[in-house]
Amino acid sequence: MSPEASQNGDEKPQKQLYELLTHTLVDIYVGEENSHYPLHEKLLCHHSPFFARIFYNKSSSSSRTKEFGLPEVTDDVFALFVGWLYSRALRYPEEERDIGPLLDLYFLASKLQIEGLETDIVDTVRAYYHNNSTYPGLRRVQYVYANTEEDNVMREMMVGSVARFLTLADSIPEHWSNALKKNGQLSVDIIRSIQEWHLEERQVPDARDASVDRGRGGFKGPVGFSAVEGSSGMEDVKEESEEEGEHVNGNGTA
Repeated sequence: MSPEASQNGDEKPQKQLYELLTHTLVDIYVGEENSHYPLHEKLLCHHSPFFARIFYNKSSSSSRTKEFGLPEVTDDVFALFVGWLYSRALRYPEEERDIGPLLDLYFLASKLQIEGLETDIVDTVRAYYHNNSTYPGLRRVQYVYANTEEDNVMREMMVGSVARFLTLADSIPEHWSNALKKNGQLSVDIIRSIQEWHLEERQVPDARDASVDRGRGGFKGPVGFSAVEGSSGMEDVKEESEEEGEHVNGNGTA
């Protein structure tokens, strides 16, 4: 298939790995130390329209030198990418702290326009939280919002999970309450996610009907309308720290 077809977003035919391991290699230099990664050009460009434009464009200097630099990418993240490139597999996260590198890999996949890798990462992160009966914490959600645009699949999965967590919880954790007050887009996205559940009208309490309780706690129940669970606040983060992100249990408790 021509590079032009790839750039236009046409569906690629499936190819076996051996078909993409030609003799031509390209040199990718990663991070501040310019770590060197020699990769098969055809394999790289088959999966990445970004690299196809760079190495198949005759007017590009990289098409002649067969070199390209990614100084903003860390070695750890690029090593994960190379592993996926040659195996089409991701290592399943053993604990929540392993989600951070996967998110960084997701942002790289978005930059390189590798939809297959993006999908694999979303599926892996989704499976981790589901299999462990947990939800993404505030730091994870903020990190995704800080590094993605609207209509992003990872955003959608994260905010949909949070919508379920907050809907089923008896109260709103204080750090979530503070974050929702500051981030109007996140609040709107949570409402949109709940709307996508397409709940039947009879499943939703009607506050206009005085004959029924407003919610689980009722008008005089243990949980008030403005109930907020006490907790330490968290600031917005652009970059993920090495510390483990917030980890909440499936029952809504920290």
